[in-house]
Amino acid sequence: MFYDRTLSSRLMLGTAQYPSPQILRDAIAASGADVITVSLRREGQEGGDFRRILKDSGCRILPNTAGCHSVREAVTTAHMARELFGTDWIKLEVIGHADTLQPDPFALVEAARILSEDGFQVFPYTTEDLIVGEKLIEAGCRVLMPWGAPIGSGQGLRHLDALRSMRAHFPDIPLVIDAGIGAPSQAMMAMEMGFDAVLLNTAVAKAVDPVGMARAFGQAVVAGQLAHQAGLMPPRDMAVASTPIFGLAALA
Repeated sequence: MFYDRTLSSRLMLGTAQYPSPQILRDAIAASGADVITVSLRREGQEGGDFRRILKDSGCRILPNTAGCHSVREAVTTAHMARELFGTDWIKLEVIGHADTLQPDPFALVEAARILSEDGFQVFPYTTEDLIVGEKLIEAGCRVLMPWGAPIGSGQGLRHLDALRSMRAHFPDIPLVIDAGIGAPSQAMMAMEMGFDAVLLNTAVAKAVDPVGMARAFGQAVVAGQLAHQAGLMPPRDMAVASTPIFGLAALA
């Protein structure tokens, strides 16, 4: 549940970089996603045709502040997005490092506080840092979106121990892995670890077959969630025979 809204899919899909509008439309449908993200700047560039694809998808739109590098820029973009899309949801990005696209934690917290006070329901793109997470919650966020790896890198979950610690530290806060996912197996691993959803874009948009990859990610997220709910067996240091030796016949 995200801000009191229950979704039927735990996959959130980005809408940038697709080869054609029709492939974007088909990929959204194949993924089964309930939520699609869109950059205000891209929407403004592509106009009516792109907006129709978003509307026809039937998905909830999560606008984002991609490309913003300051509090003022992110807050202004969020207000424009709310006016354009008619939603209080906003994926908040405030980039602090040009090469890694790592979020600026100080500006992120400040922008999150301003937007929360303005009535936004903020989805902050952050790192796996626990203190930053605490500050974002204090600022009014009810969802955290830690990165798996740098945006568009496809490296998957780089810091597994830190992500596990974050999941354990915030047991009642929805956590969404955002950025860096490159393969369905990586998305499934995130869900097996107990994360609530996965947000990705490049791994689908840049695939040889984006529609097929979108379908693969949709199924991987479902499989990972089912595995988490069923309870994964813990790893063991030594082998344990699956066939019991008690009760077997003793052969002379």
